Amino acid sequence: MTPMLGIMSSAGYPRTINVEYLVVAGGGGGGGYDGGGGGAGGYRTSTLTGLSLITNYTVTVGAGGAGGVGGLGTSGSNSVFSTITSTGGGGGSSLGGGNPNSYSGGSGGGSNTSVVSGLGNTPSTSPSQGNNGGFASTNNGGGGGGGASAVGGNSAGNNGGNGGAGTSNSISGSAVTYAGGGGGGCNGGSPAGTGGAGGGGAGALNNVNGTAGTANTGGGGGGGGSGSPTNGGAGGSGIVILKYADTKTITIGAGLTGSTAAPSGGFKVSTITAGTGNVSWT
Repeated sequence: MTPMLGIMSSAGYPRTINVEYLVVAGGGGGGGYDGGGGGAGGYRTSTLTGLSLITNYTVTVGAGGAGGVGGLGTSGSNSVFSTITSTGGGGGSSLGGGNPNSYSGGSGGGSNTSVVSGLGNTPSTSPSQGNNGGFASTNNGGGGGGGASAVGGNSAGNNGGNGGAGTSNSISGSAVTYAGGGGGGCNGGSPAGTGGAGGGGAGALNNVNGTAGTANTGGGGGGGGSGSPTNGGAGGSGIVILKYADTKTITIGAGLTGSTAAPSGGFKVSTITAGTGNVSWT
């Protein structure tokens, strides 16, 4: 009997593939002027089963958000694989221009207020794609941005809060930590917040700009220090990593920057570091 088209190949094998994925969005930019740290890009990992071999699947790698120029940081952009969307990290707050509240996102940005901080896991996914940003107790130093595995640290007095820690993942064959939150900037000579493990940028001291998040980790940018003008660090870009049986061959379409490692242990791993386009398998 002739196999059903699109379900069975001429050799009788299913025309589907299971793909393990890591999808990390772009991190949020840190706020300028006593800025809160940018929230880490949303972090999602699992497996999609039964994907068709005759279908193209969208991939987008989210860019990091711009650091605030004496004001609020910009939120990062979403990363996508097929039906999976990780949300860009929330931008950090700033005392400059009266912007003490930060943005929500995959992980939330740190704030300069004790009332509101950026919320993580926004919109909600299960399991959670990120955590809330930190608060500021006295409206001076900025709170740390949230990370994939921990909330951002609160600012104590004039200190900057530390960025929340990211999460380690071995899909590429070695353990790499992704999606750390940016550290908050300080007021005056107090200590600035450290960037969270997983590419979070450090917060800054007086009259110094925040440090950018690391590219292709989704790390949040660090908040700028006090003094004018000081800028927040840009968020780190995201990444999409796909792992699948080594009997299959991927096509990475136009508009995407990516590469595929040599087969190992019965699998291939393709890493996509920039752009938007389609992937497919044969």
